[in-house]
Amino acid sequence: MEFDYIIIGQGICGTFLSWNLFKAGKKILVIDEPQRFSSTKVASGIINPVTGRRVVTTWMIEDLLPFAWNTYTAFGRDIGETIIEQKNTVAFPPSAQMLQTYEKRATEPNAFIQRSTENEDQFHQWFNFAFHSYVINPTYLIYLHPFLNGWRKKLTEINSLLEEKFDEAQLIIHEDSVQYKTITAKKIIFCNGVNTFQNAYWKNLPFVFNKGQALIADIPNLSANDIYKYGAVTLAPWYNSLWWIGSSYENDFATTEPTEDFYNSTVTSLQTILKIPFTIKEHFASLRPAVIERRPFVGLHPVHPSLGIFNGMGTKGSSLAPYFAHQLTQNLLNNIPIDPLADVKRFHRMLSK
Repeated sequence: MEFDYIIIGQGICGTFLSWNLFKAGKKILVIDEPQRFSSTKVASGIINPVTGRRVVTTWMIEDLLPFAWNTYTAFGRDIGETIIEQKNTVAFPPSAQMLQTYEKRATEPNAFIQRSTENEDQFHQWFNFAFHSYVINPTYLIYLHPFLNGWRKKLTEINSLLEEKFDEAQLIIHEDSVQYKTITAKKIIFCNGVNTFQNAYWKNLPFVFNKGQALIADIPNLSANDIYKYGAVTLAPWYNSLWWIGSSYENDFATTEPTEDFYNSTVTSLQTILKIPFTIKEHFASLRPAVIERRPFVGLHPVHPSLGIFNGMGTKGSSLAPYFAHQLTQNLLNNIPIDPLADVKRFHRMLSK
């Protein structure tokens, strides 16, 4: 069998890249082993224009926000699903220091943060908070499950999905092509999350495995019109009228499984934050593929040009993946340069070893 591109992994990166290439008329094959708890499947799907304790504007967000809205909307039309909605974040500063930070950010030019005035009485019925609330506007919520499932269905329909674990030992690399078992292609692109970095060709990249944990809860009396953030705890609308609550960002961990410590500390926080009853339904954990310098890996191998990578989105996959999938597609088809801060060729020396 002959294809233009083999894509390893059907998380958010593999989905967007294969969608872009398919729309460009290329023959694609996605190889993906189904997993219940991949990093994309358990992610909240939030695109937030500010980040961290300093509430700073995230990298490239002025470009990423409109691109994400247009791209998810177009993708949703293709699969017949609503994939993106605007659900702004209501933030409750947990301390006087954080209050000052929000106040400062709200007064800065082109700020995404505004003082919340209209609904504070309603918020007080649901939450315990001592200071003013703020609105982060816009915040987008991506429905990642229909996003992944809808495209997987399409891949199946066009005979472009191979559901199996990728076996690196079966891959033969040529300068202008690759062969995998009985399949040949011009290039192979690795989008398979943390598994990419077990690959001999990419293992020297400065990656880091970051563990995230989250809870799923039933909070029947809480309005799902917004996302809510209190300190490190975020509550986002989930599926079936439930709520996603998280997430941890663990660089040092003894197990990849959900832990009792996270469960207990998060439930304790919810008991402090919420005035209304809740019931925990599920607890899960997953590993995110991240980069030490917090910039993704995008592009072709500097030594083996038939190999490519699209990975390392960390916690920003929902915003970064649409934009850089388009850049990578344009690079593959038209040789248009990738942003040098994201181009994997910046690690030429490491990858040449």
